[in-house]
Amino acid sequence: MPVKKEETVFIPAINIQKATIKLVGDSPLIMHKWSEKAKKEILDKQMKKAKTKGHDAKDPVRDFIDSLYWIDSEPKEKTEDGFAKAIQNGARFGFPSTAFKAAAVSAGYRSGVTKDKVSMNAAFHIDGEFVEIHGIPEMREDMVRVGMGTADIRYRGEFKEWYAVFCVKYNASAISLEQLVNLFNLGGFACGIGEWRAEKGGAFGMFHVE
Repeated sequence: MPVKKEETVFIPAINIQKATIKLVGDSPLIMHKWSEKAKKEILDKQMKKAKTKGHDAKDPVRDFIDSLYWIDSEPKEKTEDGFAKAIQNGARFGFPSTAFKAAAVSAGYRSGVTKDKVSMNAAFHIDGEFVEIHGIPEMREDMVRVGMGTADIRYRGEFKEWYAVFCVKYNASAISLEQLVNLFNLGGFACGIGEWRAEKGGAFGMFHVE
């Protein structure tokens, strides 16, 4: 039998670097967190639980408060006074870090800058589940169509002026810091984050790297 030659496989050391990136909003950011009530209704439907007759009275302020991603100081009383006190106590808000990464990766792929989404998903990661959004949210009222074209009024939080600062870890052997910054700029212009974002045909949630 022929003798197999031993082959040496060279695996280069991974070059992980860290960078702090600041994003500044170019258009208002509309929040869209699922409320506990909405999640329960979806679960009840999937579990084939019997529906209760009628609907609860709409509470605009509660809907507004529940639409926000609270990092801390979320008020127990979902009222205007409860919200005002939370702001006075230094309430902090966030947005899923995966949304920022998805915007960058998707924009890079759709514009032809990157060959696929898989390689970019593995090239960098944003620290933490949420990125803090700096700014004061206001209540926004929108008319929407749901189900079979039924009209509804939605009350959500909107940051008219906002910015975010986060730490990103990246594989410098796969992507440079300059390329990463350009990717986030592309994501902020072509995709954005939140409701009615640019990726979905809207003009909200757009941003750039400062």
